[in-house]
Amino acid sequence: MEDIKKIPVLRFPEFSGEWRVKKINQVGDVVTGSTPETKYPEYYNGDNLFVSPADIQENRFVKKTNTTLTDIGFSKGRLVKKGSVLFVCIGSTIGKVAQASKNCITNQQINSINIYSKFSNDFFYSLLYFKSRNIKVLAGKQAVPIINKTDFSKIELFLPKIEEQQKISYFLIKIDTKIEKLSNKKQLLDSYKKGVMQKIFSQELRFKDDEGNSYPNWEEKKLGDISKIYDGTHTTPDYKKEGIPFYSVEHLTRNNFLNTKFISKEVFEKENKRIKIEKGDILMTRIGDIGTSKYIDWDVNASFYVSLALIKKSDSNNTIFINQYIKSSFFQKELHKRIIHVAFPKKINLGEISHCLINLPSLTEQTQIAGFLTKIDHKINFVEKQLVDTKNYKKSLLQQMFV
Repeated sequence: MEDIKKIPVLRFPEFSGEWRVKKINQVGDVVTGSTPETKYPEYYNGDNLFVSPADIQENRFVKKTNTTLTDIGFSKGRLVKKGSVLFVCIGSTIGKVAQASKNCITNQQINSINIYSKFSNDFFYSLLYFKSRNIKVLAGKQAVPIINKTDFSKIELFLPKIEEQQKISYFLIKIDTKIEKLSNKKQLLDSYKKGVMQKIFSQELRFKDDEGNSYPNWEEKKLGDISKIYDGTHTTPDYKKEGIPFYSVEHLTRNNFLNTKFISKEVFEKENKRIKIEKGDILMTRIGDIGTSKYIDWDVNASFYVSLALIKKSDSNNTIFINQYIKSSFFQKELHKRIIHVAFPKKINLGEISHCLINLPSLTEQTQIAGFLTKIDHKINFVEKQLVDTKNYKKSLLQQMFV
């Protein structure tokens, strides 16, 4: 630790001097959680928080949990004080960090630090959040990664004086609060859209024409009867450093088509003779992840892998509507009935996708529905961009404000 720079790049002007190195057990008492025995039902379903790794999400504070304890159940665990920093030390989610919103109990996968009064709980949360990736390395690559309490307690970190800790914390809490508000706003918009889609596609909610008249009844058809469906190349390409973009499942699940692998122009042109992606088409995952779809709203010049299905546009239907219907619970149930669940990874054949049923209104009503849902998508995407930008801003600040 002696050769490491002990002064952050970005600092409030009223502070100077080097930060001090401290072991975690010098900052607070480390408590490894415990689980009250499940054979006693009187321990559970009370008003006290029982925190497991699944309860630690992106928000700073854990305010609610999937499991709660009665007062007697709470008394059987090891107390974690309000404001304490929680760090997942065992399992696949090792490295997740949060703070306790009130006194609670945690399970044995979490180490909590009850911070001493001469240090800032809020600062130490941000510091552990920033350092979590480095700390995870201590778990190694074993089947069940683990950082034991002894090793965790001896981890050394740099801290400034309490006054600077508090100033940094006050600033970062504002950013975390903004992230939480944006995250909640996005969740509300997602829930609103889901509810609206349920009403629209169940035909509980119907649109009317400009004169206020009802549209004709919807018709049930097979997807393969209204659109041609293809899969991508069955051969794993010889990827190039640059060339033509090549899409796979990850592009749809991450909704990111900018970071891609590339294939040669020659391979692309050969595949393009068989099937070509065009603006207005739909791509849908069909192997591993199944049913995630993307409407191609850009001028595309790319090829795609066998794990994706290409649903071609047609003049007789609104493809944006089709894409929205694919995302609905009604179509997802159609897919689920036809998935080969015993395959690894699970998949659905093109023929089965073609047999999935879809309810279609008139083209005019399709267009109205597509426009209405697209407006909601634009709001969701705007909030999501704000959320991503704020998270990136926080990440940049942490890199400069800590050592």
